[in-house]
Amino acid sequence: MPLLALPQALALRDSLRAQSRRVVFTNGVFDLLHIGHVDYLEQARALGEALIVGVNGDDSARRLKGEGRPFVPAAERARLVAALACVEAAVLFDDLTADRLILTLRPDVYAKGGDYSAKPLPERPTADSVGAAVVLLPLLPDHSTTALIARIRAKED
Repeated sequence: MPLLALPQALALRDSLRAQSRRVVFTNGVFDLLHIGHVDYLEQARALGEALIVGVNGDDSARRLKGEGRPFVPAAERARLVAALACVEAAVLFDDLTADRLILTLRPDVYAKGGDYSAKPLPERPTADSVGAAVVLLPLLPDHSTTALIARIRAKED
């Protein structure tokens, strides 16, 4: 599964559309890849025939997650995500939201984690504007990167 630049991802999307394949898009930081990420990405892939994943670059990850993050450099995080069987392709981006990717790729489905049921989803208006169905997926309890970091730090003491 490849790591693509945005023009390549658009060409892939066009090819998938020509094959009448339902394309799902999601995005995130995916720092310290763990089973919660894999479960979430597998759920997203099940919503269509192909999954394209936007991976936040280091600058946007730092702005979203705080100083000291990400732990894993962007190119490595994106390569790990792209290597998962459920992922058709990954694309790096450095914006704080995935709006530009959604506008460019025009997915059939935009998937995000269920944590957005309790807070506004910044990309919802953009997803709606391109006709993408927005689906919030349940997350595995206690399987977040934050929880993983806390467990690691607890073992250090």
